[in-house]
Amino acid sequence: MSRLEPVSPALLGTEARDLYDAITAGPRASGPQHFPLTGEDGGLNGPFNAFLLSPGIGHALQELGAALRYRGTLSARSREIAILTVAAAWDSTFEQQSHEAVGRASGLVEEELTALRAGHVPSLADAHEAACARLARAMTRGDVSDAMWREDAELVGAATVFELTTIVGYYSTLALQMRVFRVD
Repeated sequence: MSRLEPVSPALLGTEARDLYDAITAGPRASGPQHFPLTGEDGGLNGPFNAFLLSPGIGHALQELGAALRYRGTLSARSREIAILTVAAAWDSTFEQQSHEAVGRASGLVEEELTALRAGHVPSLADAHEAACARLARAMTRGDVSDAMWREDAELVGAATVFELTTIVGYYSTLALQMRVFRVD
């Protein structure tokens, strides 16, 4: 059972309402919807409801998430592989279900999704994707070895490693918040 009930948009103060609008009318809401941002009552789903507890921090978090999903340089497949790697590491049901839908839309196939769900690096033909997957998995375990740096990080480049560390950190933060607040 959730420790934090969804808040009706009608009950939000000015700062929280601005944050709500940024989430529900921003880039997550444009284009195809692979998972619902709000419930039937208009309350925010997933990690977004907790963002309303501290609108200043919540706004920064939602901006970072939007930047990672819509302004990053990783391919959609590589980004979703990294997110789903975090979801498996944290056993985060919301992240897993919502980002499997996004992953399917980006071209991930069931065999790849099954491997990711089990916490494995899927068999990937693209060398860049495979390196990103191995790096993300290592990051969820705390570090990237020198050998992996020489092989995978040098293949994808330092900018990609930076983006991957940010994705892993951001989605780990969301997974922790959802675990603590018992978000289904």
